[in-house]
Parts: sequence; C-alpha cells; structure tokens
Amino acid sequence: MIDGPPRSHSFAAPHGGAHALSGRPSEGMTVPKVLMYSTAVCPYCIRAEQLLKRKGVTEIEKIRIDLEPDRGAEMAARTGRRTVPQIFIGDTHVGGCDDLHELDRRGGLDPLLAS
Repeated sequence: MIDGPPRSHSFAAPHGGAHALSGRPSEGMTVPKVLMYSTAVCPYCIRAEQLLKRKGVTEIEKIRIDLEPDRGAEMAARTGRRTVPQIFIGDTHVGGCDDLHELDRRGGLDPLLAS
C-alpha cells in the first residue's frame, strides 16, 4: 500500500445529465493499445498521460466518463474501481496513476509497453 492520500479522482455522474534503458520503444516497435478512463479535470489523469508519453506512447484512447456516464459504469464493472484514471495497456489493467508509477519504479512498465 502506498502511503498518503489516493491519487485518483472519484467518479460522479455529471449534474443534469521500449528500449529498456531509454524507456522508449525501439525504432519500428509497435506499442500495445493504451486505454484510459478519465475526466476533464483530473490531475492524476494528466500525470499518468505524461509518464506514458515520456515512455514513447503516442496514442492513448481516452474515455471521458464525465461525458459518458454509461462508460463510467463500464469502467467500474471492468476494474472494480470508481476512480480515474483507470489505465489498460493491451488487455492488462494497470490501475490508476499511482499504480502506473509504481509499475514503472519496479521496472514493469517498459516490458508491458514492449509486449
């Protein structure tokens, strides 16, 4: 468990409706699909996206659950969580922003992006 407050935003329906050393994929390598459930104003979503971009991810499919409440229910069903961001790399549910950064600290993000 990571000390301190959780680094994710709770979801509420809207009112009224690599290369191992560089951390970047090698030339010609394809990066698996990255999907992120997010909201418009979410500093943890931005922080997670910044890390992914530093790792060479150029495309992130963003699902804005504040604009599509049904997708928020989908996210909760898929992940068991109601906070954003929720990040998938390929078929792997990474979790939220803290989970993504912890995976990187443990050395697991680069291999996942290279798979």
